[in-house]
Amino acid sequence: MDIVQIVLLGLIASILYIILKDVNATFAFFIIVITGIIIFLAIINQVGLVIQLIHIMGQKASIEGMYLETILKIIGIAYIAELGANITKDAGLGAVAAKIELAGKIFILLLAIPIITAVIEAILNFMPNTF
Repeated sequence: MDIVQIVLLGLIASILYIILKDVNATFAFFIIVITGIIIFLAIINQVGLVIQLIHIMGQKASIEGMYLETILKIIGIAYIAELGANITKDAGLGAVAAKIELAGKIFILLLAIPIITAVIEAILNFMPNTF
């Protein structure tokens, strides 16, 4: 599925949602959720290709596997949290969406701690030992 098909699917789903939201809000929301899932499944192969490319580039740059894996997990958490937050916003649950976004940020922060620590240690190793 290319981008034109994905955009057309999104536009058709949006039009159906607008038409059906006053008649049957539950079914209209169901259309939006199913459309989101179809789009996600359509792009998952491309995401896999990007992940493979990042792995190859990381190996060529001699980046430690733990850091590369952590970065990929952070990217995944960001996308999953955004998807979940957007779906709940579409359902009119802005407060729940905000909590999903907060949880995503906290998980990203927790995963980033080893990377932040390594950066700080590298900076300290460059500084002269005057203490």
